[in-house]
Amino acid sequence: MSDSVTRIQLAHGGGGSAMQALIAEEFSRLYADTRHLGLDAAVLTLPHGRLAFCTDGYVVQPLEFAGGDIGKLAVIGTANDLAMAGARPLHLSVALILEEGLPLPLLQRLVASMVQAASACGITIVCGDTKVVARGQADGVFVTTSGIGLIETPRAIHPAAIRPGDRLVLSGDLGRHGLAILAARHGLLFNHAVGSDCAPLWPQIEALLVGGVQPVALRDLTRGGLGCALAELAEASGCDLVLDETALPLAPGVEAACALLGLEPLHLANEGRFVAVLTPREADQALALLAPSGAVLVGAAQSAAGLQPQVRLQTALGSERLLGPWSGDMLPRIC
Repeated sequence: MSDSVTRIQLAHGGGGSAMQALIAEEFSRLYADTRHLGLDAAVLTLPHGRLAFCTDGYVVQPLEFAGGDIGKLAVIGTANDLAMAGARPLHLSVALILEEGLPLPLLQRLVASMVQAASACGITIVCGDTKVVARGQADGVFVTTSGIGLIETPRAIHPAAIRPGDRLVLSGDLGRHGLAILAARHGLLFNHAVGSDCAPLWPQIEALLVGGVQPVALRDLTRGGLGCALAELAEASGCDLVLDETALPLAPGVEAACALLGLEPLHLANEGRFVAVLTPREADQALALLAPSGAVLVGAAQSAAGLQPQVRLQTALGSERLLGPWSGDMLPRIC
């Protein structure tokens, strides 16, 4: 592109020389194998076995925040969805909707972030698409990603397999992504800085599998946080899921901010945390394997006490309360 071009223009989405220059100079770095660049479809040689496939869209605002940005989030979020199926992330497609006027240096930072995230996830970006819309129609950048992964679990991972007595293991502390977005969006400064927990989850799942642990069910804790993830697992399994409030890990900054703002940390978004449901026999081994990430045992599955399965929280005071799914959106556009 011309050195005088500092912002995205509508011509960059028109299919002509401006678009080709944008792809060649900015997006070619996404591809480990540039032979895929410019083709209508990537030709892949896939391993034999069961494959997982997923797709997701990202509209987070602001585009950059403490601990990440929309590019990093899009790559890692899709890779993590594959990991929750017990699948090693392999290949990724990336489609970007760019708004006219987007500063080129910002786009360059996002592309560099996607390259770094793909390397961290062990995933290869093999195809993509770019469209440009007029000012005011895309809020900067929207990203859509689709991923393919190779399932490496001997048995399917599914919440319908949860049984009373199974244990709930949380991979790490809660709420940091949601608080990071809230702080960036509204210019909030906390005594304890809070950055997003956005990180690949496959290395932890792989550690479990290599260690001989087969999770019964897995769920990454994105929109709606742990509370919504457990509500979905309870409904799908027909079991009550009982949490020990005193076991739930919170970073000091998250705990203080939630107390100040009246937020429920169990419903704050995460982008590098998951809950694993494990048999009693394998729970201790899983905790040992996940110890470096700060994993803790937070509860167990029980037979449903009522007509509908519920998530029950045993509080520090010895009482018990129901933890229902969040009915609205505590903080929209967090991913």
